[in-house]
Amino acid sequence: MVRLTDTLAEVLKDATMELTWINKLRIAGVMALGVIAIGILAWPLAVPADPLLPVRAWDIGFPGTIALLVLAFGVGFAGYFVAWPHGREIGILGVPFGLAVWAGRSGPMRALTQSFKEPAEREALLFSLRFEPIYWLLIVAAGFAGVLAAQRLHPGAGPALTLAGIKNNLKPGAYLNMGIALVISTLVIVFFTGVFAQDLCTSYMTFAAQPEVGQIIFAILGAFAAAAFVAKKFLDMSYLWPAVASIFVLPLAHVLYGNSQTITKFAETEPATFYPHAILAILPLQFVALGTLGAVTGFWLAVRYDFWRRHESAG
Repeated sequence: MVRLTDTLAEVLKDATMELTWINKLRIAGVMALGVIAIGILAWPLAVPADPLLPVRAWDIGFPGTIALLVLAFGVGFAGYFVAWPHGREIGILGVPFGLAVWAGRSGPMRALTQSFKEPAEREALLFSLRFEPIYWLLIVAAGFAGVLAAQRLHPGAGPALTLAGIKNNLKPGAYLNMGIALVISTLVIVFFTGVFAQDLCTSYMTFAAQPEVGQIIFAILGAFAAAAFVAKKFLDMSYLWPAVASIFVLPLAHVLYGNSQTITKFAETEPATFYPHAILAILPLQFVALGTLGAVTGFWLAVRYDFWRRHESAG
């Protein structure tokens, strides 16, 4: 397969970062940085007026968004040095860890659906959620930009990753691989989220109930890890593309399971805590924050799996 770039492939295929105890401490340090800076200290930027409601992007406002972007950049920048010399691999996790705290503290989707009883209101709610993952992905991208900026100042282990190097080495076939990775990742995520995000329900039910937050965490981490593993194993693509696929998951799920006729039927006949599909009971913030962590996990599982297979074959 044609790689995205020679530089990017070299960086993302680097399997020299063993999960030793010192690297576990580096990961713990970056996690603590993100949890404290974003998850706890920045929580007032995102906390809803009603604590029972979920965290929404449009509740943060423009000043809060600018502050959050700057803070995410700073977390990525500082996380690079906390995890040095493996800052480029570990530093990017700080922002997702912080947002994951918000995802856990947020109110559930059912609090929103219970607020909107009319079918037209439910449809408008779903439409407003479709594009919200882009907002949260921009916050994660700001953290990644901070890592790149820190790397320019003080390169760590392995070759440096630069935007200029990526642009200069792009090959036409790479765009096809990107598209395939995005499509496959989106389909895998939608499928496994539906499989994993199951709440307890009686045998006669053919629809989903609101999953508990622990079940959502398990489902998103598992679904994105599976997508990243497939993307790395069969397409030799990085965790970037499963993470980016988070912006396509909700629009696809709404087309498949949340069309106007279905939403109208549920609004008229079922309680607000039931959904046509479990994926409709998960917030955009949860998809992006937990999905990014799952994508990175799945990528490194694939790297370690290939490493193990090579050494088994050599033995």
